Amino acid sequence: MRQSIVHVALVVRDYDEAIEFYTNKLHFSLLEDTYQPEQNKRWVVVSPPGSVGTTLLLAKAATAEQEAFVGNQSGGRVFLFLNTDDFWRDYNDMVAKGIKFVREPKNEQYGLVAVFEDLYGNRWDLLQLNNDHPISKALGSRVQSSPAHIWPANCSPQS
Repeated sequence: MRQSIVHVALVVRDYDEAIEFYTNKLHFSLLEDTYQPEQNKRWVVVSPPGSVGTTLLLAKAATAEQEAFVGNQSGGRVFLFLNTDDFWRDYNDMVAKGIKFVREPKNEQYGLVAVFEDLYGNRWDLLQLNNDHPISKALGSRVQSSPAHIWPANCSPQS
């Protein structure tokens, strides 16, 4: 059996400002932006550069209940994990672009990590996993050949 998680939904306030942040500040690719008239919404999908794994579905809050979760999808915990092949390149680029880091870079047993916030305040780990980390081993060449991946909270070290 072969299965995979294709999308992780991220509730956003505005499609265009979210696209702007993810494509210009994090260098994500805009994979799809399709209007769905029957539901009066857009299907917006972005992905880290070089990623062949899980994508982010940018889902605009449509109700007051959904709006309350913009920027707080995980109750203040780190929500998503962006793995990179060059931590310092990406960290320095993100700092230069004004991305707010709430925890400075630190060497951990699993790799190098720092915590940043997206445009709404959702927390992310920027990390470069050690080659001997179980996820690096499990994904083998996919980790080596893909510069960045998104790891949902249950797939990476707890932050």
